[in-house]
Amino acid sequence: MMKYKTILFAGILTSIFFSLNSAKAFHKDVYYPRAPEALLEILQDMDNPFPPTKKNIKEGNKVYFGKGLCVKCHGVKGKGVKVPGHSPRNFTDAKWQDVRTDGEMMWVLKNGSPGTSMPIRVGKVISEKEGWKVILFIRSLAGA
Repeated sequence: MMKYKTILFAGILTSIFFSLNSAKAFHKDVYYPRAPEALLEILQDMDNPFPPTKKNIKEGNKVYFGKGLCVKCHGVKGKGVKVPGHSPRNFTDAKWQDVRTDGEMMWVLKNGSPGTSMPIRVGKVISEKEGWKVILFIRSLAGA
């Protein structure tokens, strides 16, 4: 019984060590893609099915400030709220906007962002259509 408890304890400690270590090491570069490398080419070729019209951007704004809860972490101006650890993405960063594709952002909305506090949004609190439109709104924050 004691041997079992020792092995279990060692396993738990190892799991904690690797999860904390990987969370700290993950995303040192804010421009590094969040999506798995094996999917990047597909995601980078994916286009937003909605055009950036005033109406679509306004609908994305409504999701960002409403049920999508984006404003809670990314802030009113999209600069990201300062928190301990990995701060939320600054959507006003023109370089970040330039290197991140809509397909990659949709992947994060559907899967969260490992190593950060970014949760899954699409399929849990917003629809895919709303996700695409919030991406249009996020794009409108570039350089703001």
